Amino acid sequence: MTATLVGFPRVGAKRELKFAQEKYWRKEITAEELEQVARGIRQHNWQVQAKQNLLPVSNDFSYYDGMLDTAVMLGVIPERYRALGLNPLDTFFAMARGYQAAGVELEALPMKKWFNTNYHYMVPEITSDNFTANSAKPVSQFLEAKALGIETRPVIIGPYTFLKLSDVSADLAPGQLVANLAAAYAKVLGDLAAAGATWVQIDEPALVQDMTADDLQLFQDLYARLPLTDLHQRGLNVLIQTYFGDVRDVYQTLISLPVQGIGLDFVAGGAVNSRLVAEQGFPDDKVLVAGVVNGKNIWRNDIAKSERILGSLQSTGVKNLWVGGSCSFLHVPVTIANETKTDVSNFAFAVEKLAELHVLDEFLSNSANGATSAAAASAVGLGQVGAGAGAGAVDYHGDAYYRSVRADERRALQLNHLDLPPLPTSTIGSFPQTQEVRANRAAFKKGTISHDEYTANLKRLTEEVIRQQEEIGLDVPVHGEFERNDMVEFFGENLNGFVFTENGWVQSYGSRCVKPPIIVGDVSRRHELIVEWWKFAQSLTDKPMKAILTGPTTIYNWSFSREDLSDEEVTFQIADALREEISELEEAGAKIIQIDEAALRERLPLRQSDWEKYLDWVIAAYRQTHSQLKPETMVQTHMCYSQFEDIIDAIRDMDADVLLIENSRAGDKFVELLTHIPTALGAGVYDIHSPNVPSPAALEENIQKLTEQLPVEKIWVNPDCGLKTRNPKETWDSLINMVNATKSVRESLSA
Repeated sequence: MTATLVGFPRVGAKRELKFAQEKYWRKEITAEELEQVARGIRQHNWQVQAKQNLLPVSNDFSYYDGMLDTAVMLGVIPERYRALGLNPLDTFFAMARGYQAAGVELEALPMKKWFNTNYHYMVPEITSDNFTANSAKPVSQFLEAKALGIETRPVIIGPYTFLKLSDVSADLAPGQLVANLAAAYAKVLGDLAAAGATWVQIDEPALVQDMTADDLQLFQDLYARLPLTDLHQRGLNVLIQTYFGDVRDVYQTLISLPVQGIGLDFVAGGAVNSRLVAEQGFPDDKVLVAGVVNGKNIWRNDIAKSERILGSLQSTGVKNLWVGGSCSFLHVPVTIANETKTDVSNFAFAVEKLAELHVLDEFLSNSANGATSAAAASAVGLGQVGAGAGAGAVDYHGDAYYRSVRADERRALQLNHLDLPPLPTSTIGSFPQTQEVRANRAAFKKGTISHDEYTANLKRLTEEVIRQQEEIGLDVPVHGEFERNDMVEFFGENLNGFVFTENGWVQSYGSRCVKPPIIVGDVSRRHELIVEWWKFAQSLTDKPMKAILTGPTTIYNWSFSREDLSDEEVTFQIADALREEISELEEAGAKIIQIDEAALRERLPLRQSDWEKYLDWVIAAYRQTHSQLKPETMVQTHMCYSQFEDIIDAIRDMDADVLLIENSRAGDKFVELLTHIPTALGAGVYDIHSPNVPSPAALEENIQKLTEQLPVEKIWVNPDCGLKTRNPKETWDSLINMVNATKSVRESLSA
């Protein structure tokens, strides 16, 4: 076997895990019933991998997130969660989702984006260097597969990546921390060897980021303390797997380690990784797993191109070559087999990518005698591709890309135009997608109700949510977005150039899955997007109704895009389409237009040397959407779960009037960073990704903190993200508490 993969989707082909998780959280099924669903998904995954004659992986399954699993494996469980006295599964979910019962209220651990993907990971909190290895999960899943007659390679997140992505207390002595962490990993690896594992995969994606001399020393110190030679003598081969980029800073160190395999990404890091192998060689006693099947996009593999890469590696002297995925297939849907309405002949989801690995494995097997794969003639198809926008060399800092009046000067005009109280309250946009909302959409798609009935139901739901917002006293209402299935999919459905799947679900975090649109051609505005919905909503209230759209970079980043045009060209096509819509919204009377860029930082290059070019055009694309607006029209933007500290200048350059950010899990650190830019701030005062209902006292404290850091005229009060995934009761209870807390702070400020 010379083919393998990095990881596989764990939600199930039809989101079986999601529905089981949510039933468990609602106490509708037991832990045993949840595990039965999980076991079925795991075993199906192993069987479909083994069927393609691949070396399957185990332990890539999680009930929520692999980083959180790793924290549990190492005993990194903060005392506040241990003190709850819950069973291990519920403690795990308390860390992931927060906990509220019997007068105890705990927030979840922070959540961040996993490198440059739309997947979110939980940030471990390391406050002690006393690690306690618990290998039960990786060992049990390895043995579970073995009982089926399937030999797997267990996967664990490596110690370097775990430390780099964790929140590590500054009080800990580095030397002892490294020694104890390595000892815990050694115990887990030893247990896997004792269980009979012959290979283990240690994921170290953090190696593709910029590494300082201290980072390199940390990596070396960690691996020098692992008993790699002893493990190999006991029959355990170690594969260090990297992905999402190249390993220019650590290549020589990697190939010098006493490990038996190294996995490199030849899609995202292809040119540099190829040069490293060609110029610096690759050891004869190690396996090189060449990631040539793209784990982040859904186009069929260009088999001929992949074979050229593999052939080139062989010609440079690589003796032991396997073919693999560029990264985990977690980032693509499960299979095209469940698609009946869209032409999927050009697409390859996770299951189909396994078949591509098998084809390339055959090429490696046959290449010694000069044979060529019969599939080599089948190159990737790119759908209906047009001429493209042809962005070319553009000066993105000219007057055409900026509003006519500066942001600090616009504020007075906008406050006068809107006539809002201090600390205006609002939400990010979406309201719960209740069973009624989903049933209405499903009935329309099935044809059991007419378009007029569907629209009438949407208008009734919209009016109800506006009346409720007025009743609880929100200052700036939203229309709830009940016509939108997803913040990206909805816009794609109303723009030219997109196609959609029925079951192309991809995990974003926990039980949250998204169904990314696929960009197959030039993007343009087919007709109005939300103008009529905004006009209807505004007609129901005298308060200023926010008009909410998704920004160009987020639409692009949360779609599977064509590969024949640059990211820049496609994003500007989207920006031009949105610009038309935003102009019509202003003409219709919209005073506040929110253009969300939740994913702006998501595709920020992992190497800082590449940041300037990326930020230059994505920020310009954002300004392109609104630079034509009058100064009294307020532009807001929402950005969530991002690391803002290193892109503050870029955020300022977006030229928005109000920035709405996740803050509840960030400990106010972002607020401190944003105090000196002219943009007003809506720093989320409670976490919507937790089912907890925040108390009025806690909310009042959070709002009061904001008034101590920012001028009152620059503060908005809102949750930290959209409310789509929450249930109605917790949503309204939380918003009522938020409004009442805001009123209390207003009174204290005026006293």
